[in-house]
Amino acid sequence: MVRGLLKQLTSRSLSVAGKWQQQQLRRLNIHEYQGAELMSKYGVNVPKGVAAGSVDEVKKAIQDAFPKESELVVKSQVLAGGRGLGTFKNGLKGGVHIVPTNQVEDIAGKMLGQILVTKQTGPLGKIVSKVGIAICFKLSVHVYLCQKLSLVNEMYFSIILDRKSAGPLIIACAKGGTSIEDLAEKFPDQIIKVPIDVFTGITDEDAAKVVDGLAPKGADRNSSIDQVKKLYKLFSETDCTLLEINPLAETADNQLVAADAKLNFDDNAAYRQKEIFALRDPSQEDPREVAAAKADLNYIGLDGEIGCMVNGAGLAMATMDIIKLHGGTPANFLDVGGNASENQVVEAFKILTSDEKVKAILVNIFGGIMKCDVIASGIVNAAKLVKLEVPVIVRLEGTNVDQGKRILKESGMALITAEDLDDAADKAVKALKK
Repeated sequence: MVRGLLKQLTSRSLSVAGKWQQQQLRRLNIHEYQGAELMSKYGVNVPKGVAAGSVDEVKKAIQDAFPKESELVVKSQVLAGGRGLGTFKNGLKGGVHIVPTNQVEDIAGKMLGQILVTKQTGPLGKIVSKVGIAICFKLSVHVYLCQKLSLVNEMYFSIILDRKSAGPLIIACAKGGTSIEDLAEKFPDQIIKVPIDVFTGITDEDAAKVVDGLAPKGADRNSSIDQVKKLYKLFSETDCTLLEINPLAETADNQLVAADAKLNFDDNAAYRQKEIFALRDPSQEDPREVAAAKADLNYIGLDGEIGCMVNGAGLAMATMDIIKLHGGTPANFLDVGGNASENQVVEAFKILTSDEKVKAILVNIFGGIMKCDVIASGIVNAAKLVKLEVPVIVRLEGTNVDQGKRILKESGMALITAEDLDDAADKAVKALKK
């Protein structure tokens, strides 16, 4: 996410773009073509496009949707920005290509099922399971896609949840087509923020302020206000945490078109947004996080060497901090919760040991609701099922701690025990050097 705009204009409320992808938050992220389809359902103007999952589907899409087009855009569908400048591991440069129609099948075939590496995917990249195809046309400055309409202007539009105003915040800029970080640096005076009262909802006055900030060159003002209100309605009714359009484009026939679609949704709303959450693409997610979610564990993968298994989010964060204090780096955030079963503990160990970077595991349990003997039994069972090739440091305290320590001692496992958190972190870091 973006950390902010320049000087006084900067605020945490502008955390919407680049660095967001690097933060592994538990929020549903959907593909561009899915976002465009959802926007269309709410009456938002979007380019004509078709998603395809195979070369045969690509061929059919050309025949059915674009029979008379001489040129098409093929866009790889991965949940990361920077596709256009990305590189496939098979050597293909760029995740977005404008090609003659007779070359679409070939270029799509080189994308589907391949790994695309961008600035936001990290070096491992992400697999392309779909490609989006849409009509191509040329802009005065860029080459872009829409329904045979030339774009005469590109703007930036987003809606986020803002802590400061305790509600949705619309961010708009008269310039678009590049990252919000770059826009903040080059055009800080052209970025406006319009907080929306979460109880009242967006008003005509709010929408008019946004349109004034966008400063369209020829688009009808009332129609533009209507488009802004439809976008807010989508944001509100679908429990979005982020709706970003870059660029929000203006066509030669004076229409606003959402030429891009990035939408994230609050996982806490999954129970009432079943259709949207059915769009989830696990192939784009960290497989460890997918496995953790199935086991009802809270897991976020990081880049360190010490795997952590802790009960309680606060204690987990404190454990990560003290590992850093002792010169180590945590490999993950893993909270087994206050009422984990032995099976969940076993699953937690499977996830931790699946990470090749993990060179030691620190188990830090403060037993309250979570009983130490349950954790100890889970550790012993995990050792029987998972080949533990790294040192395991265990710190137990709280409910049934004596039973837990006895279970571990009688197991015959080569564990490193610790008296307190500081001792545990110190021993975990030292274990890396042996």
